[in-house]
Amino acid sequence: MSADSAREVDHNSLIEELEQFRKEKERIRMLVGQIGGKHSQRRDNYINTGFIVAIVVLFCLDMLRHLFHVNVPLPQMFSVELAVLLVSIKIIWMIHKGTKVEHFQFWVLNSIEFRLNDIAKHIREIEKKLSDEKNTH
Repeated sequence: MSADSAREVDHNSLIEELEQFRKEKERIRMLVGQIGGKHSQRRDNYINTGFIVAIVVLFCLDMLRHLFHVNVPLPQMFSVELAVLLVSIKIIWMIHKGTKVEHFQFWVLNSIEFRLNDIAKHIREIEKKLSDEKNTH
């Protein structure tokens, strides 16, 4: 009868662990969505396109000014300064995104370490039970 109750306890603990795994999986899915999910990818593409278009337009206006002597309403150095500012903003934005990804990776590795320690603890408990059972027989 004790073997049946032990199996039931093991079954219940497995169900609890599976439920905990599902909750953790959903939490990770939400975090990935915040860091760089599909919506974030679309927004990133729009921002990248905006930066590229702005820099190309500034470059083309300067080329028109210098090659074809077209009167462009922007001062000569303003377009260079604006392009440098845009590139600087883009670099800062990329550093910020990289920091978020590194934080997420640290969180995942920390979570894996916690789970490994938990599994090692369970294995030690099982080994102890097996050795106790072996010593009693």
